[in-house]
Amino acid sequence: MISPEAHADRRARLLEHARSVGATGYVLFDPTYITYFTGFWFLSNERPIVYLQSSDGSDAIFVPEFEVERTRAESAFERVESYSEYPGPEHPMLALARVAADLGLRGTIAADSDGYPGILGYRGPALSDVTGASVQLLAEEVEQMLVCKSPAEIELLRESGRWCAHAHRLLEQYTRVGSTEAEASLRAQQETTLAMLAAHGSRGLLGSGDGVKAGFRGQIGLRSSWAHAVAHNIEFQPGDVLVTETGAPVWGYQAELERALVIGPPTDRMRRLFDHMLGSRDAAFAAIMPGATCADVDGAVMDYFARNDLQRYWRQHTGHGAGLRNHEAPFLDIGDETPLRPGMVFTIEPGLYDPEVGGFRHSDTVVVTEAGYDLLTGYPSDLESLTLPA
Repeated sequence: MISPEAHADRRARLLEHARSVGATGYVLFDPTYITYFTGFWFLSNERPIVYLQSSDGSDAIFVPEFEVERTRAESAFERVESYSEYPGPEHPMLALARVAADLGLRGTIAADSDGYPGILGYRGPALSDVTGASVQLLAEEVEQMLVCKSPAEIELLRESGRWCAHAHRLLEQYTRVGSTEAEASLRAQQETTLAMLAAHGSRGLLGSGDGVKAGFRGQIGLRSSWAHAVAHNIEFQPGDVLVTETGAPVWGYQAELERALVIGPPTDRMRRLFDHMLGSRDAAFAAIMPGATCADVDGAVMDYFARNDLQRYWRQHTGHGAGLRNHEAPFLDIGDETPLRPGMVFTIEPGLYDPEVGGFRHSDTVVVTEAGYDLLTGYPSDLESLTLPA
């Protein structure tokens, strides 16, 4: 897990940024941001949960009244402030304004957004309206802090990759002709989640109420040529091309592991697409190095596709950042010129999608290193290993 000292260091860096823009402190509404800076986990819904820190370092967490007992039991906040309910007899933002004033947040306040975002039907006044302060947005600064992972974060992602592999082995075991997507997925998910609970305890799974993810998301047979399909509980058939999806939250950090599978002997056309998918993947790996850009990595894949006349099978960019959220910036896309730096974590998932055959995509999670990259999701990638019995 991330240590309290690491969370304190993150807050100190953010507070220094807030001071540099003339703010008397900062306010965080985004659940991922609150977790990143404090280690506090909670269910995000229409009831605002907000973290505040003033320029002198004093802070508070702001929660609905029914969350106070749990918050005190499962966090280290010295100051827990609350409101009765949303929308309640008094809107929570009015109560928040009093907490901010008491902490000394006035004049100029830094915040990730000017008020709680409108989710699940929430409506409310802006932070600037209830405080009368000028709000300096700092979401971009927070996003930049998320980009490069610490050694502790990388180890959590590596552990997540190990559990992804565990789930994937079970998913392959239960994927058989005559069984269905739901049967295979639910068995693999349940068994891996229970194994994780036995190994880590319940707190290791705080990042997801659903535990481990393992399945196909509807990418079965010709539907596998849809890069983002949805599940339909399809029955597996001989000759199906499958694209898997696994994820395992370890203290909220999730690696991504996906593989293209074939049920029964692959055809020559399947082999060609599979081999070229591996070739494009190798091109992406070879392009990863500090100083290269995200666009360079995607460009290497696009060049590979062009050299082999495969552009018609292209659907999406090479990958994306990963961490506390399963999709984070920056993106391995021809339009993203962000330079690669050690500590950045990405998925590498170039794919080929033929509507007459199916889709072929592996996804692995890597961390950029001084020498290139380190693979966080070791798993077989060759066609022989990924061919299931018919």
